[in-house]
Amino acid sequence: MSFDLSFHGAARTVTGSKHLLRVDDTRVLLDAGLFQGLKKLRLRNWNAPAFDPRSIDHVLLSHTHIDHVGYLPRLVKMGLRAPVYMTPAAFELAEIMLLDSAKIQEEDARRANRKGYTKHKPALPLYDAKDAKAALKLRRVQRFNQWLRLDHHGQVRARFHNAGHLLGSAFIELKVHAGGRQTRIVFSGDIGRFEVPLHLDPRPRPPCDVLILESTYGDRLHDRTPIADQLAEPFARVLDQRGTILIPAFAVGRSQQVALVLRRLMRRGRIPEVPIHIDSPMAINATRVYSRFLDKRNVDPQVFEDGRLKIFPDHVYFHRTVAESKKLNDMKGPRVIISSSGMLTAGRVLHHLARLAGDRRNLVVLAGYQAPGTRGRDLVEGRKEIKIHGRYVPVRCRTLSLHGLSGHGDRDELLRWVDSCAEPPKVVFMVHGEPKSAEALGETLRRRYGCRVKVPEMDQRFDLRRELAF
Repeated sequence: MSFDLSFHGAARTVTGSKHLLRVDDTRVLLDAGLFQGLKKLRLRNWNAPAFDPRSIDHVLLSHTHIDHVGYLPRLVKMGLRAPVYMTPAAFELAEIMLLDSAKIQEEDARRANRKGYTKHKPALPLYDAKDAKAALKLRRVQRFNQWLRLDHHGQVRARFHNAGHLLGSAFIELKVHAGGRQTRIVFSGDIGRFEVPLHLDPRPRPPCDVLILESTYGDRLHDRTPIADQLAEPFARVLDQRGTILIPAFAVGRSQQVALVLRRLMRRGRIPEVPIHIDSPMAINATRVYSRFLDKRNVDPQVFEDGRLKIFPDHVYFHRTVAESKKLNDMKGPRVIISSSGMLTAGRVLHHLARLAGDRRNLVVLAGYQAPGTRGRDLVEGRKEIKIHGRYVPVRCRTLSLHGLSGHGDRDELLRWVDSCAEPPKVVFMVHGEPKSAEALGETLRRRYGCRVKVPEMDQRFDLRRELAF
């Protein structure tokens, strides 16, 4: 009998979430994320995984950020044919995210070939739109709080609970009958914040024997200074100088939050009334999904008019086409541009950054975690030049790092979620965090609960019978 858990991504790093649960002849993959950030991590996307994609029976998807879903088309290209279960909102967002990811893969390959900054002749995309569409055909809707049977004998079951991280995000509870006993497993996915707009609080943790826990901010606390207070003074100064504020923001969730916060500040007279430009077809499409699924309890009541949900207030302008995006190049400040990607890894935001970074009047606002190896991390670390599309661009603009808008719970919020169940886990696997963060949170849990804590290496496999001392 086999009963083991192996880690094929998000192991001592924050990206590439992929965890494989094997119970006899049933194989369940938790997440199918793309590696992002450092080049040595991105290169892993080209390697065949340590498991055979054709052997997977089910994929359970926690949410639709690319580091959790973006490898799915590549797996399909390598033979994955298993159903991919996700919540209703995630079902719709997955189409937006994967088609956009495929487009970026194709565009980057074309640009590399055109500009000649590639060692490969020709450069090829990791996957293309055809692969993404094939992956989307595997989607299955799984509603919150409903049990799903994953084998013919009912020995492996799973259900989704709201994780509060992103629209449709979930942590996943599994019950496994193996070795004559029931083992309860919880995979956290990414745990969100408490008392924030747009997303409801994470649901309490169910009792579990094994906890697979994210640790992105496992050794840090978010700045508790209200976002409005962090933004008001630096934004007012830049806008008064007729500068442009560039906000690289994830198209799903972060762009919507940022637009709401800025409109509140303008409405209350704390910063000048200027145009806010959303330059992202993906953010526009995601907003439509938010309009259908958003729980109004977590939206500022002032954005409701005549009983209708209005996520984006007035004076927010959308730019869907490339031509519309290019017109922004001719628009002088003061104004705000929100564009993805949030870590400055790809997309239209790079063109804006290349244009705006050299002007001291401008401001780049980094609204969330910036992984090592990304341009966002380079700016956080104060680099004086950054590489964009094969050339180095001087950085003279100001930068501002915000953490209050992060979708990830910090150390105390993660502990609050773990504490939401009185029964502590027996074994905790720390994932989705850099080593320092994962080990720090793990040590806190070890002292608090007396549980066994593991920080897996890449592709490491654990026999759960041995870990739980069956």
